[in-house]
Amino acid sequence: MKQSYPIDKITQPVSKFITQEHTGGIVLLVSVIVAIVWVNSPFQHSYHQLWDLKLSLGFDKYVLDHPLHLWINDGLMALFFFVIGLELKREFMAGELSSVKKASLPMFAALGGMLVPALIFFLFNTGKPSAHGWGIPMATDIAFALALLSMAGKHIPSSVKVFLSALAVADDLGAVLVIALFYSSHIALMPLTVGVWLLALLLIGNKMGIRSTAFYLIIGFAVWIAFLLSGVHATIAGVLVAFTIPARTRISETGYAQSVKQYVADFENEQPNNSSLVTPEQHHIIDKIKKLSLDAETPLQKIEHALHPWVAFIIMPLFALANAGIVIGHDFFSSLINPVSMGVAIGLLAGKFTGVLLFTWLMVKFGAQLPAGSSWKQMTGVALLAGVGFTMSLFISALAFDSAAMINQAKYGILLASLLAGISGVVVLRAPQPPKGGAFD
Repeated sequence: MKQSYPIDKITQPVSKFITQEHTGGIVLLVSVIVAIVWVNSPFQHSYHQLWDLKLSLGFDKYVLDHPLHLWINDGLMALFFFVIGLELKREFMAGELSSVKKASLPMFAALGGMLVPALIFFLFNTGKPSAHGWGIPMATDIAFALALLSMAGKHIPSSVKVFLSALAVADDLGAVLVIALFYSSHIALMPLTVGVWLLALLLIGNKMGIRSTAFYLIIGFAVWIAFLLSGVHATIAGVLVAFTIPARTRISETGYAQSVKQYVADFENEQPNNSSLVTPEQHHIIDKIKKLSLDAETPLQKIEHALHPWVAFIIMPLFALANAGIVIGHDFFSSLINPVSMGVAIGLLAGKFTGVLLFTWLMVKFGAQLPAGSSWKQMTGVALLAGVGFTMSLFISALAFDSAAMINQAKYGILLASLLAGISGVVVLRAPQPPKGGAFD
């Protein structure tokens, strides 16, 4: 039996909080509220002063000198996209995107949820300098969406959560492609060539069987620097590096289970020394089990598991804190009457809902199956939650516009649409289930 220590009374509740799936969304929401309260308080100046603080990295004439705000958006968010890349690779290999049958419904739903919002934004902004922001309402914030889904009640089938997760992952893939193709600056070929060669080195290391996480993370950091200097947005480096991480074990599940059983039997057969220390033989067996467990664990899952808390509880909250500072004055609602805010808000709220639900319905008409045990009411709620585009939408707005006024207008639309989409999605999902035979059945 595991011995309990006084420190466990502190660490166990913290560990339990971190491991719950909706807590990342709660921390993110708190960060948003803190940012908004801070920037609308008498300490508004300190908010902007903090994120404008200059930090330098480099040596001699090779120096990156950027404000803290950009280090978060281009640096820490590369880690966020790195984790997204790990999730994408895992889903493509053994998850909800691993086969055409599994992936078709959420991927087409995600496609509809990207095309319709982009079209709505473009219609509001066609012929204007702001038309370049069409990618802003295309994204779904997976952390917020899943947190809100968990708050909708325990009656929601797990298959609905899986569908929303797969939809959001497919949505992330679309957002990454949009950033890479449409929101990268002018390309410098020399740093880009270096970055590509470093990626090739990572792939060669994968094929050779190198499983050291340090190898992939150190060279991956060099890839990020190269992409940052090349003009291709550095977050793309995070996704590309993630796809080079080994995702296969060195031992089969059966082989691992059999070997562990043998080692446990050997451990039990050793004569104990009746003290708090294990015997040298037992320690040797424990080392064997550790090595065996490393062989049974993929580097991809190991890195993803290690980075997830850092992304969920530090990187994303910091990003929200640095980017969600929206001044809310008495003219807040009148300030929404502009093409950018309207395009973003209606794109996220109505466009996401229409695109996700319409493309889901079309796929079902062509023979796809709704998630097991789900209903069209629940699909409607999920389509509404897809309109919560907070983190990714804020990120793309900073890439799409150079104008601070347009960025703020986009933030207004993102905040309003995400709030309304989240509330309406939870209300629909918590409502009593209607009898079968509705309009979609």
